Amino acid sequence: MNFEKLAPVESSKVLLDIAFRKAREKEKQKKLEGSWLQIIKRKESLKLDIVKDDLVSKLERILSQFPQTEVLPEFYIKLMRLTLEFSELKKSLGAANWASRRIRMLHKEYISKINRAQEQPYMRKASTEFYGRVSSTLKQIDQNLKYLEESRRIMRTYPDIKEMYTVCIYGFPNVGKSTLLNKLSSTKAKTAAYAFTTKTINAGYMDFDGVKIQILDLPGTLARPEKMNNIEMQAELVLEELAKVVIFVFDVSGSSGYPLDKQKQLFKKIKDKNPLVYVSKTDLPDGVPGEDFPYTYLTFEGLKEELQQLATKAAKESEEKKADIASSEESH
Repeated sequence: MNFEKLAPVESSKVLLDIAFRKAREKEKQKKLEGSWLQIIKRKESLKLDIVKDDLVSKLERILSQFPQTEVLPEFYIKLMRLTLEFSELKKSLGAANWASRRIRMLHKEYISKINRAQEQPYMRKASTEFYGRVSSTLKQIDQNLKYLEESRRIMRTYPDIKEMYTVCIYGFPNVGKSTLLNKLSSTKAKTAAYAFTTKTINAGYMDFDGVKIQILDLPGTLARPEKMNNIEMQAELVLEELAKVVIFVFDVSGSSGYPLDKQKQLFKKIKDKNPLVYVSKTDLPDGVPGEDFPYTYLTFEGLKEELQQLATKAAKESEEKKADIASSEESH
């Protein structure tokens, strides 16, 4: 799911300023016919219509663009719970829905008052009251709108996870995970010579004769469950929920700043996932593992070949399973 298209959520002040400005501009442009009293009545009604339509349409857009949690894959629900105040998000969406319904109700009430009025002062009074109550309604949810904008900024960093065979690149910060992703796919993930360059989950893709795989570059972890920051928790979630294959990246050159013993400790944590071992930065001095390196590791070409074999095998098994299900359904 692609969250990058989420549009900005304006504050109550911005929403009101735009709506009221549109109403003033439309009033000047619209040429109305009829008696003097009818023209005043139509102009006041027109302004209320414009304010209502503009505000309601923007509130409805907010409600429609945020994904419905009831239909989101479980992975995204867990990701939202990790990175957002989930209850506050739902509360804020509820507040936007309440404001939309209230503005429609107020519009109906004050249009009726204007239509019943037989004198200009009463029409103007009704319009003024409508503007005041609408303004009060929007101001009541201003903090909710601000939280929705904050949530939008965070959600735009979420990876666009596809439902396909998924490989995760794992390891300490600055060991070369993003560089490996760039080599394996056409992705151009940001790299730099300092820790935590990766602030979110980068995704890349490979295609082996029609068998597509998704490669996720996870933010660097520091192997400290009791002190995990938001970035590290996202990495752990992807590892647990999505990874069919894990590539563990070692840096033996020392340039990452993390000693080999510490990297070995992190490796033990995921050893039960049978990770593929890849050694990065072998072009640097001391970058090639010595004879005391305890793990069998793959070269870049060897890694690609292994991924192809695993993905092809998984695709074949998936097709066989679908065929078995179809055959079973036919027999019944």
